[in-house]
Amino acid sequence: MANPSLASARRIVVKIGSALVVDPETAAPRAEWLASVAADAARLRAGGAEVVLVSSGAVALARHALGLTRRALRLEEKQAAAAVGQIRLAGAWQHALAAHGMTAAQVLLTLEDSEDRRRYLNARETLKTLLHLGCVPVINENDTVATAEIRFGDNDRLAARVAEMIEADALVLLSDIDGLYTADPRRDPDARHLPVVERVTEEIMAMGGDPPPGYSSGGMRTKLIAARIATGAGCAMAIALGKAPHPLSAMLDGARSTWFLAAPEGRSARKSWIAGSLAPHGRLVVDDGAAKALAEGSSLLPAGVREVEGVFDRGDAVSIRTPDGRELARGLTAYDSESARKIAGRRSAEIEAILGWRGRDVIIHRDDLVLV
Repeated sequence: MANPSLASARRIVVKIGSALVVDPETAAPRAEWLASVAADAARLRAGGAEVVLVSSGAVALARHALGLTRRALRLEEKQAAAAVGQIRLAGAWQHALAAHGMTAAQVLLTLEDSEDRRRYLNARETLKTLLHLGCVPVINENDTVATAEIRFGDNDRLAARVAEMIEADALVLLSDIDGLYTADPRRDPDARHLPVVERVTEEIMAMGGDPPPGYSSGGMRTKLIAARIATGAGCAMAIALGKAPHPLSAMLDGARSTWFLAAPEGRSARKSWIAGSLAPHGRLVVDDGAAKALAEGSSLLPAGVREVEGVFDRGDAVSIRTPDGRELARGLTAYDSESARKIAGRRSAEIEAILGWRGRDVIIHRDDLVLV
């Protein structure tokens, strides 16, 4: 398989963090840098590509003006700052893109917009229509309405969800580092740069370090989670250095980065949506026999479920895990959590007697299940 490149991609999502957008000394947009990215986008579009920007920076642009610079923000303060900053962020991108004859379109998304199937499809059609009309969508998380419980938590994963949603060919995460290393190069002088990652395995995930606590954002691990979502949906992903002007042109001209190859088997749109869910409503802990059967392509039977965690309804996405906590798969459950607890560990033939009504013989059918 040939390694991916920006030059060959026809639909590209570019994620840009706050540190790249906002000048830390003035708390104003880095206008010259934004102009350089707009020029890069124009170059890509001249080559026949469509470009989508996922841009952070709204809260950072507003903190100074609102006098909220001395401490961590409470949720309501962050939401207020986002309301002020989103206007400034959209205006900065509108100005930069308009200089190259491009029309910016602001799109604000929440985690629920991507987790609810109907809202997901609506968002997908809106984005595809904007691209068809020649616009450059500028996407950010809608922090004015998202609570801590329903947030993406970082724009890396939001960008991956968008790339999967619109069937992008390439996702680029512009960062403060030129790709993935075998260890943190700031701490380990023997750390090696990895130019290509064929598959995001557990070994690769370990290179991202420990998971950030709670809903903390950023870090290499969230980029690797984004890589899992994007590549599983058939989209290649790159981590590249973003601080200098014209970061996308630098990639086109051969600058060092790490490319994560798209999964060769790809997935249907529906299964990509299931696999990309970031907030499963519950967990099903399964035994070794069920784990083996799932790996071989079988459905999940009640007999293989050892424990049911969380509260969920029929049709919700749940995580399937081993007793030691390793995630095996995600799927849409045929039973709510109360019913699932009653039939866990029992034979399918017993379901009607236990529940008083006849449901499906499986807790999750293989058509509604994706291995991760």
